[in-house]
Amino acid sequence: MLDRPIITLTTDFGLKDPFVGIMKGVILGINPKAKIIDISHNITPQNIFEAAHIISMGYKYFPPSTIHVIVVDPQVGSARRPLLISSQGHYFIGPDNGVFTLVYEEQHVEVIHITSPHYYFPPKGPTFHGRDIFAPAAAWFSKGIESSKFGNLINDYVTLPMPKSRISDETTVEGEVVYIDSFGNAITNITKDNLDKLSPEFSKNRFRVIYRDNQLSLSNYYSQTESSDLSGVLNSFGFLELFTYRGNASDKFDIKIGDKVTVKLI
Repeated sequence: MLDRPIITLTTDFGLKDPFVGIMKGVILGINPKAKIIDISHNITPQNIFEAAHIISMGYKYFPPSTIHVIVVDPQVGSARRPLLISSQGHYFIGPDNGVFTLVYEEQHVEVIHITSPHYYFPPKGPTFHGRDIFAPAAAWFSKGIESSKFGNLINDYVTLPMPKSRISDETTVEGEVVYIDSFGNAITNITKDNLDKLSPEFSKNRFRVIYRDNQLSLSNYYSQTESSDLSGVLNSFGFLELFTYRGNASDKFDIKIGDKVTVKLI
């Protein structure tokens, strides 16, 4: 572990209530040396798919040994299991509800069902495992305690059926909108890797984005198009997103999660 271990928090708690602050207090009470970083607390309430995308986008930019705590947990208080996941130097703690599906897909993982009561508080009720289980487990783990002390390895962890882009023929990639950010940009699951497979000598001018039978240009950056039309751009995470310059594309064009998007090679 790092001399000053990093623990990140990703939740759907928002900032009105004291939940996030309480979790930080629990962590610091166990390990005052911990450095706590907020990734997001504005996940759409109970939206496990959205949380899966957020943590997948974010965790890679933290140093090895960072511990990522994710609490988006509609089944809190039920028989769903608390997990400690090790993935090539990155660690994750949260509920076994599929929120780590994209982490499982990206890297080899070891998944432990947290069962040792020494590393969490006796729950005072069924509604706040962020305080009673996930925060204390992360704090104890950040003190260098071996993961094997927390419970037993499992391989029947929950995964979600995440939508995948696909190359349907030598000129076409089919995908869909999987996330809408706070600017209203609609991020799809179509990647630059997909487009590179269609055309190894990549040039944005060779592609057309098709959404609801409309052909959209593929821009190099947002302000390249100053119109209020819908356009496409490859974002800094390597995903195709739909946007309108200085506007909210999702609101203006009524874009929804699951809407189909196609890219064709001209």
